[in-house]
Amino acid sequence: MTKNLALLLALLGMLAACGDGDGTNPVNNPGSDEETDDSETEDDETETASDSIIRYEEQDESTGNGYVTSVSYDAENDTFTVDNIGFDADNVYDRDDQVASLGPFALYEASDTFYDSVTGEKISQLTDYKALYGVSTSGQTEFAIVRTGAYVDYGFGGYMYARNGSVTLPTSGQASYTGDYAGLRDFKSRGDLEYVTGDMNVAIDFEDFNDGSAVQGSVYNRRVYDTSGNDVTDDILTAIGSSSDSLPTVTFSIGPGVLSDNGELTGELASYYYNSSGALETFESGNYYAVISGNSAEEIVGVIVIESDDPRYEGVTARETGGFILYR
Repeated sequence: MTKNLALLLALLGMLAACGDGDGTNPVNNPGSDEETDDSETEDDETETASDSIIRYEEQDESTGNGYVTSVSYDAENDTFTVDNIGFDADNVYDRDDQVASLGPFALYEASDTFYDSVTGEKISQLTDYKALYGVSTSGQTEFAIVRTGAYVDYGFGGYMYARNGSVTLPTSGQASYTGDYAGLRDFKSRGDLEYVTGDMNVAIDFEDFNDGSAVQGSVYNRRVYDTSGNDVTDDILTAIGSSSDSLPTVTFSIGPGVLSDNGELTGELASYYYNSSGALETFESGNYYAVISGNSAEEIVGVIVIESDDPRYEGVTARETGGFILYR
């Protein structure tokens, strides 16, 4: 497998020549790397509405996606353990010392050093490995996102989201959900990492379409921050010539077949803006993956992955991986 060298390490030659936390809230994928659940395949619908569901990002060697195979949260020590990521120290992420939370969701970071167990030699790690973790007030749903800004292209990482229990899906009527959204932004052709926060709503028409309920949704009030917590939203807005005070709203594409019988939601979404000529242009596009939970279908948890050409730089692609927990 060929993979771009870590940006800082490739440029500065920082690698030495000559390396399992017990979480109280584990969410583990029992399979090997090859058996990792794929949130985009038909095999996801083997569970029923009565089952707990855990989904992981599809593994892709060429991009580094989907390499997170298990995560666990230790509430007593407020640490987050991530498995299957190289050079993130001892796999235990502590609460970020600059930006501890994005809205209600906790942010963690891997240590930037590790020591040779024989010689004691200090080994620099891939910096800016971050983990974003969210859990609902009931504990029914949770998500985790792991990304890094240490690679020239997208680095190794992944995401998961889970329903810890069952769902009873309505067969008639409609339901409205609102909640918080936050995520990590990494880049192709630029080694960096940013954060994003926002608000989100989703509505489901359980009567129509006949083939898997109509779903609409939007992510709005999105603002972007660097890893020191500085708001850089205006830099992006200026680059696209927008007078708005937040990034363009992300909207769901409405169509049949996006809700399965086990309560999973999968569909496309995009955001748009008016260019200097007054024409509507696509800014971002991607997909959402989610699952409904509860006896009254009262919660939704999921992940959004969208990409765009970063207007601040030539030839740079921005990827935003955001998590959300919504309540009815």
